[in-house]
Amino acid sequence: MSKPWHEAQVEGDAAPFLVTLGGRPVKTPGKRPVTVPTRALADAVVAEWRVQGDKVDPATMPMTRYMNSILDTVADHREGVVDRVAAYGASDLLCYRSAHPATLVARQAAAWDDLLTWVAKAKNAPMVVTTGIMAVEQPEASLHSLRSAVAEHDDAALAALHDLTAFSGSLIIALAISDHHLTAAQAWTASRVDDDWQVEQWGEDAFATAAAEDKHAAFMDAARLLDLCRR
Repeated sequence: MSKPWHEAQVEGDAAPFLVTLGGRPVKTPGKRPVTVPTRALADAVVAEWRVQGDKVDPATMPMTRYMNSILDTVADHREGVVDRVAAYGASDLLCYRSAHPATLVARQAAAWDDLLTWVAKAKNAPMVVTTGIMAVEQPEASLHSLRSAVAEHDDAALAALHDLTAFSGSLIIALAISDHHLTAAQAWTASRVDDDWQVEQWGEDAFATAAAEDKHAAFMDAARLLDLCRR
């Protein structure tokens, strides 16, 4: 038997696009109409609704969940979200290197040095690199430039950037995806240098592997959101 969500549609000829089910607007948990900034993203949301079975499973609807969060949370707390994302710049993964062994040092350099060169030039944000876990202070001018780069993203792109940063531990990696300096696959690989090294040394752990797979799926969902909200 057909359900209302099987009749999901995109309404409107220009942004923002409205998503409807059986002719009625879809609402967020906060009771706001689901209005989407690009047609590509709206089509993706509609596609998630149409493939649902007799019951709706939100776990299979990442773009729909993102739009709910964007409309109910990011839009009302934008400056706070910008601050949280920008704060990663002060402790970015790429700035904390191992002193040994030489193989790991070389892998970190191969994966991360180009990104630091890129962010220094593209974002006017040279960063200080250290070894060990002791915090290093980054230049205020660089942190200001990074925050400005974050703030340039609209609400949908900001939501994507937030998760790309959180899942990778690196604002620089997230910005590199946003600027098409890295693909999502390249970015994920760069973020996993230390983790992959640990697996090589100590072997697979079933729980850690499952967690990494979940994180990877979420990372790719965030990258997809960023792509769709710019088409």
